[in-house]
Amino acid sequence: MKRLLSQLYVQVLIGILIGGLIGFLWPDVGSALQPIAAGFIKLIKMLLAPIIFATVVLGIAKMGNIHEVGRIGTVALIYFEVVSTIALVIGLIVVNLMQPGAGMNIDASTIDASSIATYQATAAEHGGVVDFFLNIIPATIVGAFAEGAMLQVILIAVLFGIALVQMGETAKPFTDVLDSALQALFRIVGMVMKLAPLGAGAGVAYTIGKHGIGSIWSLGYLMLGVYLTSALFVVVVLGSIARWSSFPLLQFLRYFKDELFITLATCSTEAVLPRMMAKLERLGVAKPVVGLVLPTGYTFNADGTCIYLTMAAIFIAQATNTDLSLWGQLGILGVLLLTSKGSAGVAGAGFVTLAATLSTFDTVPVAGLVLLLGVDRFMNEARAVVNLIGNGIATIAVAKWEGELDMERVRQVIAEQKGLRPREITVSDVAEPSH
Repeated sequence: MKRLLSQLYVQVLIGILIGGLIGFLWPDVGSALQPIAAGFIKLIKMLLAPIIFATVVLGIAKMGNIHEVGRIGTVALIYFEVVSTIALVIGLIVVNLMQPGAGMNIDASTIDASSIATYQATAAEHGGVVDFFLNIIPATIVGAFAEGAMLQVILIAVLFGIALVQMGETAKPFTDVLDSALQALFRIVGMVMKLAPLGAGAGVAYTIGKHGIGSIWSLGYLMLGVYLTSALFVVVVLGSIARWSSFPLLQFLRYFKDELFITLATCSTEAVLPRMMAKLERLGVAKPVVGLVLPTGYTFNADGTCIYLTMAAIFIAQATNTDLSLWGQLGILGVLLLTSKGSAGVAGAGFVTLAATLSTFDTVPVAGLVLLLGVDRFMNEARAVVNLIGNGIATIAVAKWEGELDMERVRQVIAEQKGLRPREITVSDVAEPSH
């Protein structure tokens, strides 16, 4: 029992259960715990920029091949676009089959849209894809780190890494210092993660205390659709990619169970980014692949968010009796392919993206977003978990494609999870799914 309780995922589960009870029995107390959850996430976020910078710079410097870095980045971006499109299409198909908004017969003109005014204003401020790409370039180097802008930090790190490669042996003292600094940062992450059960429990207590269990039932059919679609996407699409990558889905879920539970409770994938990077390297993924693919995927590869976006947009149309043809739905899908990237990193990104997308069409009322306010937090859990799984598998898949995955280390990890000795594992064992 003592050994079981020492496991982080068990501690997080206990925190989630206690937090759920507090939020249900004492809603006011649960709502007041939000600062604890926010504080935990902020502790992790303050470490993200230097960890990402150091990981990318060291990966490129030790690789010593600028062309290889460019190839890995290109492969990753193509992968992100293909898989994100599949997620959008699956969401579109399922929402048309389930029809969660049918029969609600809501008159859009009677909806009070004041509660979503902030999201509409934020959507209007963001100029879309062009501004998004321009904002990747920071005003100052210091500003990128101060604001924690992930893509800006990655851009600086890539340029810095390329400069170190060009410097050759002259840069070795700097890379040694940076390597030591990175190890120190991961030790700090280890300290902060001891607070994960507290942060997870507070996050669940706040969600249930603030929104209440009752709000789930009012839009339960839509939530059921989002969760079922997410599960289908993970098992069929991501499961197939994971199997091809020689690290089957069940093994992946076991290996990252701590991170998955923390993400489920906090609705934040950023809270576990440093641990994901460290564990992927431990799995045998080359450092430059981890540094380039995983942080970039947080912006370009939000599979769970893509599923939610298509289902939510069509749900609003169904609920308000808005007639959408097939071409109209494909038009929304096409816009989402762009806006799902353009609003990345914005607070309340799901609502901002929906507001920006629906604003481009005269047919679907933006005011319909009000219908989703009560259950958005609960659906955000599914979005966050799918996003995390998708980016982890993407990193492993790109590494496998590029020959940057240590298969011997993968076999050792699978052996440990199956309770076997590493020497008993063969190549065929890696490809076989666990039961």
